[in-house]
This record gives sequence, C-alpha cells and structure tokens, in this order.
Amino acid sequence: MATTKFAVIGVGKYGSAIARELAAKGAEVYAFDVDPEKIESIKDEVAAAISLDTTDKKALIAHNVEEMDAVVIAIGEDFEAVVLTAFNLLDLEIPRVISRASGPNQQRILEKIGVTEILSPESEVATRVAERLVNPNITAFLSLPDEYEIAEIKAPSGIANRSLGDIDLTHKYNLTLITLKREFEVKEDGELIKEEHILGVPRNETVVYETDTLVVFGTLQNVKRFLEING
Repeated sequence: MATTKFAVIGVGKYGSAIARELAAKGAEVYAFDVDPEKIESIKDEVAAAISLDTTDKKALIAHNVEEMDAVVIAIGEDFEAVVLTAFNLLDLEIPRVISRASGPNQQRILEKIGVTEILSPESEVATRVAERLVNPNITAFLSLPDEYEIAEIKAPSGIANRSLGDIDLTHKYNLTLITLKREFEVKEDGELIKEEHILGVPRNETVVYETDTLVVFGTLQNVKRFLEING
C-alpha cells in the first residue's frame, strides 16, 4: 500500500497528538502552525514541520498542500483562522478536510461552507482520529478492552450487492455484525434529502448496498483484514 500523506494544521496538545499517532501508523505527516515553538517541539517526530500561516492560500500552495490525501485542521482558539483555512483547503480540492469545532455553532458554520468531517476534541481522542484517517472506510469506532472494538464501516466494494449469508462475516472474518445503517431518500419541505436509518437485526438474505454502513464487533486487526480483502 502506498504511504498516505497527511497534514495537521495547528499542533497544540490535540493536533500534535493526532500527528504523532498518524506518524506511528506509518503515514507521511506534515505539521503546520503559526507558532515556531510548537513546530520546534514536533519537528523530529514528523516528515516535516513548518511554521506557516494557513489562512494564506499562496503559502499553502507553496508547500504543496494540495498533494495531501487529507488535512486535519486542529487550530484551537482562533475560529476565524479555522474558517479561512478550511476555505483555502476546499478551494484546493483536498480529498478530505477534517476540522475541529468547539460546540454546535462552530460545527454548523463549518458544515455550511462544505466541511463534512467535524472533530470534537471532547469526544474524539487522537487515536480514533488517526485510525479514521488511515482507514477511511472506518467512520467511527468504540475501543473496548483486550483490543476489541465496535466499528462503523463503509461497505467496501467487494461486498456490494451480496447477501450477508454469502459474505459470512462470522466464519470468514471473525467479525460479528450488530446492524446495518442504510441511506433512504425522504421528502422534506418539497426537497429530496438523504437520511440514514438503522435496519434493525439483518438476516442472512439481506443484501448489502454500496452506500450501507456495517456496524461490527471484533478486533481492529480483523476489521482491517476484512477491508483489505474486500477493498
């Protein structure tokens, strides 16, 4: 698998923890911050650490940020800088822009400008954020003791339009399916919108669609194996 390239913008306590977790997982990590002291503290643990004003689009282009697979905006105090940085990254068509938000109002603003992945530092610990970045099919997970977890996984292409009985998660992958989440189109104020709903307890004959999300129980190693085989 090719090395993934990530940028983390804002390397305070939260951002630096994400950058270190990503680097530990073998990713090529670039750290950016306006504070030279923060850059100095992390420079030996990432591929590159640069003091940079990310509200300046030309500065981002000069450092080839558009080549990144994903960028995490982990700026803490300055929400104006978060919004301007997000605008720049969206303009540069970065495949994934993930941003920190402090509270629902900031989250709504970021969603309005086009950021679809929002982090809440209170609930999103660095290890979970790093895992989601390295494995984009894992949209959420809850770590449990003894290396087990409950994970939400976007259906990989290899299982699309197949029945659960045919996929056989339990015997082939040592995973237990808890439920499926599926997108439905509903009318709201005269417009069609997509909503995600839980299917309940799926049966062997239930067919998995490419837009489904599987909620499974098992080890992270088995989740990764399932995604690698069917990706």
